[in-house]
Amino acid sequence: MSKFTRRELAATLATSAVLLARAQAQPPGQPQAQALPANPDDELKASRAQLQDNAGQLDKFPLPMSTEPATTFRP
Repeated sequence: MSKFTRRELAATLATSAVLLARAQAQPPGQPQAQALPANPDDELKASRAQLQDNAGQLDKFPLPMSTEPATTFRP
């Protein structure tokens, strides 16, 4: 039987708490993130479908024109 130091025990508990919180944060209606296919054509199709889905999700929320971007574009 191995002994844990206090630091190892704290790291283990912190990691398990993060993993538990991440599992609870995933809404039940959304599927888990899926790995991209190995075929480049299928990967491109999957990426495009994901972008369209994300754009559709963003279209559900109103965004006023006065909203500033999160970054500053400089030449």
